Amino acid sequence: MSEYKNAIEVENLTKAYDGFTLDHVSFTVPAGSIMGFIGQNGAGKTTTIRMLLNLIKKDSGSIKIFGLDNDTHEREIKGKISAVFDEIPFHGVLNANQVSTVLGGVFAEWDKQTYFNYLDRFSLPRKRRINDFSKGMKMKLQIAAALSHGAKLLIMDEATTGLDPVVRNEILDIFLEYLQDETNSILLSSHITTDLEKIADKVTFIDGGKILLSGDKDETVERHAVIKCKKSDYETIAPEDIISARLTDFGAEVMVSDRAKCEQKYKGLTIDPTTLEEIMLFYVRRTKKEWK
Repeated sequence: MSEYKNAIEVENLTKAYDGFTLDHVSFTVPAGSIMGFIGQNGAGKTTTIRMLLNLIKKDSGSIKIFGLDNDTHEREIKGKISAVFDEIPFHGVLNANQVSTVLGGVFAEWDKQTYFNYLDRFSLPRKRRINDFSKGMKMKLQIAAALSHGAKLLIMDEATTGLDPVVRNEILDIFLEYLQDETNSILLSSHITTDLEKIADKVTFIDGGKILLSGDKDETVERHAVIKCKKSDYETIAPEDIISARLTDFGAEVMVSDRAKCEQKYKGLTIDPTTLEEIMLFYVRRTKKEWK
């Protein structure tokens, strides 16, 4: 596979359903990075991921993975990617040993020793049926399988949802190890923004089928801020500076997208740093502008 700058390039991706449209979605995942793909449930994350994997067909737009068109080079691409979903894809009557046998017949570069090393690391039994695994064990089994055939791109759809914090941290550490090889990349879809704040380099925020933000995670967080003020001060903030505002009996919290500019314009007001979770919360309510 030739050298490539971006692991994923999505341009003007569109898919229309009754009641929902993925609307000209564009973003890139640079090689060697973790892209956090965030948005509330129903925002379009899973639809986008299913098109990346060619599980559903796009209406229009283009998808390149490793610099290759994902329709023309589907077989070549799929040999080098792994997908992990919130529901395990393996039949529940199988055990971990049998999963290795099945995947050894699917992937040319299946590495049984790497897989069994991960099973030992995760303390996963080899002969117990998957049906008898906890949710955390099932997720660890998926990740062991995903990392055992030389994949250069991991695509995770809500992979840490419903897991306890200890298991989530263990899995996030594995992802960081995987990225020690700078040719590896991850697209991690999640609404657990605290996970992404720990490990993501980049972030893409989708809402209602449209991309609202996409770029460097730290830069995105640093550029945004929350102005905390009295209602009388809130009235002095220019509407074009406001993403949305949470109004309470005591005052207002106002999300702004240009912290530096607002620090110059509103010198008497308290301007606090923000988080990915707050950014998502205020952007989702941007059409209301004011909320409680």
